[in-house]
Amino acid sequence: MSRMRQARPVRRGLLGSLAAALLPGLWAWPARALDAPTGKVILTITGTLAHSNDNGSAAFDLALLQKLPQHSFSTRTPWYPQPRKFSGVLLRDLLAAVGSQAVTLKAVALNDYRVDIPAEDLTQHGAMLAYLLDDSPMPVREKGPLVIIYPFDDHPELRNAVRFSRAIWQLRTIELK
Repeated sequence: MSRMRQARPVRRGLLGSLAAALLPGLWAWPARALDAPTGKVILTITGTLAHSNDNGSAAFDLALLQKLPQHSFSTRTPWYPQPRKFSGVLLRDLLAAVGSQAVTLKAVALNDYRVDIPAEDLTQHGAMLAYLLDDSPMPVREKGPLVIIYPFDDHPELRNAVRFSRAIWQLRTIELK
């Protein structure tokens, strides 16, 4: 009887260690090549990426973006003075999905507006690729279908011209460098 009591803590310790070692790998998305989009492509990612689905680049339709971990936050912006709810994918999760360790993202909008975003903005500040505004899809005339947005209200230090310029709307392409 005393042997069983002594073995349980050891077993739990081993199982806990095993789970801690394996769980991070289980959450890494994807561990395989990206699925091909079945709907209209709304985002193309090029550059340094390990997982592609379109001749070396990654093409995403809305369904593929929705397979990634989803997040939401509300924030005020210079173009929306009242807090608005943005929902979508954290950019760090998107980079993990394409297998990239890029240090810079060059974001390009439908109107060819371009901005470089350093990777530390993704890890330190939780920048998001949003496709819902107040729980509704964003049409092009309302800055959609995709917006890179920062949680400005959660981190007041982000409320500056540099970060506002990186909050690009009508996003179509990201080049990873």
